[in-house]
Amino acid sequence: MANKDIALMAHLMRRAGFGATREELELRVSKGYEETVEELLNPDSFNIPTIDEGMIYRHNPAFTFSGNPNDCTASWLYRMINSPRPLVEKVTLLWHHVFATGTAKVDAPQMIHQLEMFREHGMGSYSNLLLELSKNPAMIWWLDNQENHKDSPNENWGRELLELFSMGQGNYTEEDVKEVARAFTGWGLANTIPALLYNRFMWEFEYRAEDHDDGEKLFLGHRGRYNGEDIIDL
Repeated sequence: MANKDIALMAHLMRRAGFGATREELELRVSKGYEETVEELLNPDSFNIPTIDEGMIYRHNPAFTFSGNPNDCTASWLYRMINSPRPLVEKVTLLWHHVFATGTAKVDAPQMIHQLEMFREHGMGSYSNLLLELSKNPAMIWWLDNQENHKDSPNENWGRELLELFSMGQGNYTEEDVKEVARAFTGWGLANTIPALLYNRFMWEFEYRAEDHDDGEKLFLGHRGRYNGEDIIDL
């Protein structure tokens, strides 16, 4: 087995994952570079299993509901090192950097749920990922869209969606920001059971039609009675 083949595969696994052992590199070289790339990109097609959740729960049973961010961090680091789907974890880390949220404002278990969303949708279309992000409780709380009401729009989510997550500065107007905020009114969080007596209950997305501004909007030169999904499509 040529050293150059091992070196090339090691480079791939550092970029598409978090490195690999010599034994894993030799196994992947024996499969071939192209098949390894396809396996990384399409783990379902190759019947690559997901990580053993039971092992995580056995050693860190409280991580999904823990008030200690270190429990959640430890579980994620375990996934990065041990997941049979390393590119999925690498992409999850990428989106966590791009769609900046964190425990400075959001409870650690809610961040775990956001990471699960990135694992599920992060390898698919960007449009669908933005739609899922729009409904993600951690992001809704982080950018205050639970405060975005028909009679009192909040522009935080709309501004970040345009500036940081899609179009970039200079490609939209302040009026566009206002119209996006109107389109996402009513996209908030459902009421949850208090944690005091019953442990934690995860936040859930809730669309309140009665709190949505259903009036006509003008966005990027297009006119219509847009909702959030329409904005992302445009």
